[in-house]
Amino acid sequence: MTRAVLLAIALACLLPLAAHAAPPEVDGRAYIVQDARTGEVLAASHAHARLPIASITKLMTVLVTLEHRKLTDVVSVDPRAAAVGESTVGLRGGEQLTVRDLVKAALIQSANDAADALALSVAPDFPAFAALMNAKAAALGLRDTHFVRPDGLDAPGHVSSAADVTKLGRVVMRTSFVRETVRQETSSIAGGRTLHTWDDLLSAFPQTIGVKTGHTGLAGWCQVAAARGRGVTVYATLLGSPTRAERNDDLESLLIWGLAQFRVVPAVQLGRVYTTAAVGYGKAPLELVARRPLLTVARLVRPLTENVVAARGVSLPVHQGDVLGRVEIRRGSRLVGTRDLVASRTINKPSLIGRVRWTTGRTLHHLGNLF
Repeated sequence: MTRAVLLAIALACLLPLAAHAAPPEVDGRAYIVQDARTGEVLAASHAHARLPIASITKLMTVLVTLEHRKLTDVVSVDPRAAAVGESTVGLRGGEQLTVRDLVKAALIQSANDAADALALSVAPDFPAFAALMNAKAAALGLRDTHFVRPDGLDAPGHVSSAADVTKLGRVVMRTSFVRETVRQETSSIAGGRTLHTWDDLLSAFPQTIGVKTGHTGLAGWCQVAAARGRGVTVYATLLGSPTRAERNDDLESLLIWGLAQFRVVPAVQLGRVYTTAAVGYGKAPLELVARRPLLTVARLVRPLTENVVAARGVSLPVHQGDVLGRVEIRRGSRLVGTRDLVASRTINKPSLIGRVRWTTGRTLHHLGNLF
């Protein structure tokens, strides 16, 4: 026996009103909100517009570097990296630092000199390293992206999109050291340097877990951010915000809205009777219940479907806990999870005398109905 039930009504009761609302209005050139588990886009505006991305670029610089260097490798700072301006940690030509320290400087304080030092430890010059960055972008399917510099300073043709940098952020966050680094508001590295993050959301919105800010004259104020709720992580990227404060406020609003689209719900519950099976001999039907509960993350506009698969009848004896079916939970065509359905009680097979008495009684009953 198969039975399908749509759980949308139950989920609608469990999800907050914010889940039904449209995404908040933001002031920027482009944005996107995305489910980290599935990549599903929850909301977007101009998500594939090719725009400057400033220091978000450093995510790709770090990703490429870590494919060629170990965190414990020691880098001698190239004078070309030491000469770069704007946001820096004051590296000196010939100074030696580990890749670990340079990555922390590039990601926490968004240091241009650290990013350039990493690049020049891998390639002979910036164009050669940019070629590696673009090859990686192509491999990741970042079709809106083209890199020119490893630091993200304004340069003709150095562009990406909200969709692409969100995907890049999700990829680079698979590296444990990156995840640990981008959550730090401060840190220390060689040379007595103390790093301070540009990511204001780490303190303003505690659910934030990273990932990277950026700002130049052409790019405006940009950021790809990730926030974790119960059972779900949401990414929000905003490009081209007019001010740092507006970027922070708008991103926080997008993250709050994105997290509100999801709730952990009891898709399979203990104590609930999912179906019954006939046992014969005049006995009450056997109730089938779940052996274990199932909690899952649900989104209102993607309701779950419950499918019960079990026999209509069972042979005796049956013992409490015997597996007699299953319940399947799906989101569209995707199987979210299954749980065994088991007998809720033990029912013994009647004795021979008992079976004879029941059969005789049934026969007499049918004969009586004939007259």
